[in-house]
Amino acid sequence: MRNVVIGFLGTKLDMGKKRRWKPTPSLTGHDHFHVDRLELLYDSRFLRLAKQIQREIEEISPQTEVLLQQLDLNDPWDFQEVYGKLFDFARSYGFDEDRERYHVHLTTGTHVAQICWFLLTESRHIPARLIQTGPPGPDDDTPKFDIIDLDLSRYNALQQRFDQLSREYSDQLKGGIETRNAQYNDIIDRIELIASNSDEPILLLGETGTGKTELAERIHSLKLDRRRLKGRLVHVNCATLNGPDAMATLFGQRRSYLGTAGTERSGLLREADGGVLFLDDVDELSPNMQSVLLHAIETGRFYPLGSDHEISSRFHLIAGANRDLRSLASAGQFRPDLLARLNTWSFTLPPLRSRTEDIEANLVHELDRCERNLGVHVGFNSDARSQYLAFAKDPATHWPGNFRDFSGSIRRLCTLAPRGRITRAMVTSEIDMLQSDWSSGQSNDDYKLVADVLGDGASDVDPFDLVQLAEVIRVCRTSSSLSAAGRTLFAVSRSKRKTQNDADRLRKYLSKFGLEWSAF
Repeated sequence: MRNVVIGFLGTKLDMGKKRRWKPTPSLTGHDHFHVDRLELLYDSRFLRLAKQIQREIEEISPQTEVLLQQLDLNDPWDFQEVYGKLFDFARSYGFDEDRERYHVHLTTGTHVAQICWFLLTESRHIPARLIQTGPPGPDDDTPKFDIIDLDLSRYNALQQRFDQLSREYSDQLKGGIETRNAQYNDIIDRIELIASNSDEPILLLGETGTGKTELAERIHSLKLDRRRLKGRLVHVNCATLNGPDAMATLFGQRRSYLGTAGTERSGLLREADGGVLFLDDVDELSPNMQSVLLHAIETGRFYPLGSDHEISSRFHLIAGANRDLRSLASAGQFRPDLLARLNTWSFTLPPLRSRTEDIEANLVHELDRCERNLGVHVGFNSDARSQYLAFAKDPATHWPGNFRDFSGSIRRLCTLAPRGRITRAMVTSEIDMLQSDWSSGQSNDDYKLVADVLGDGASDVDPFDLVQLAEVIRVCRTSSSLSAAGRTLFAVSRSKRKTQNDADRLRKYLSKFGLEWSAF
């Protein structure tokens, strides 16, 4: 590994007027620490001194490459200016931690610069250690050299820079889509903090099509930007892990497995080493797979099939599920200890029908994506746009496939649009097709959902009540409490009542079918 040191030119100390010791040239003269490259930040007013120091270092250590980096400061004691300039320098610098080890020289520069260096290294915007040097003591000819940690408080005046970066990371997690839904924005803000500061598992819950896969990909990108990992994202669809090859797919297989020569497989857990393992539909894992996976998550070690030796793989885990894992654990279909391990950070993504204020922004996003894919600019006629948005935001439009249904609908309209214009007649035809498609599958899906809760009692529920009860079950399963489910289900009528006891209204409705909140 090459040692790279970044530091300011000492406009007074490096002149060497009061003492012969010069901190920057002295830095390259330590036998136990070789500097392969020195990035010397200087103000243009001191270019002459910077070139003089460059020549001195070439004499002391010919193997050290000295690069002069101009960084002009109007006031080196102004926190906001110094931090802003160093922040921009760090963002544009191409750090290569696989080949180089970075250090920041604190001895030169003002105290303000030292504090700013600390803030940037502590937040990992500069992936470096801190170096402090000093002149030789009275009884020692060797200059001082220490790798240190500072304990400095943050300054409120700099918080705006962190807030700005936090907003950029939140936009990254949203895919650049301006969202107005308060619940979703709160989720994104918390995930941004957790992904930036924690390596514990993240559990993403919600109906199919709510964007769990896309969010997992964006979390991986954010972790890469924050230098919390280097590896890639490995997406595992747990619903496909069945049959005799399931264990080998996940954990790998040795060539001699089952006593015959075969194909050696590294396994998806090994592929995720140093990166992110996304277990989509984790609720579909078999009990045996759950047990082996729990050990691998907790220890970072597992046995490939046919191997007598454990191998290691360290990864950040994200899991996704469509069903309520607590209900599955209570029914004995999911290991409670695995759920406890996955549930360190848990987020339920709201369905599209609960994010109607975000539909217009997502419509713009889908149109832009279709334009890139088709190579043709496509837009709605004004009346067609109004008609489509009215349908999409209507409380009666449930979007059972959520964003998958929405995205597919826009793609169809864009593909069939003559001369790049979506007409009212096209929107009417698309709406009719969506409603027909949803209604054909709705009755069967509703019965399965009610039967999952009532068992054989589902056959005694009238078709009129079946649709309503199925929707109540869906909302209850995705709500954190009885009150939260009540607020969602009675969102319109509750505003017209003097007293808003949503929980009691929902409790009475459930009791008609012999159900309690604990059933969900």
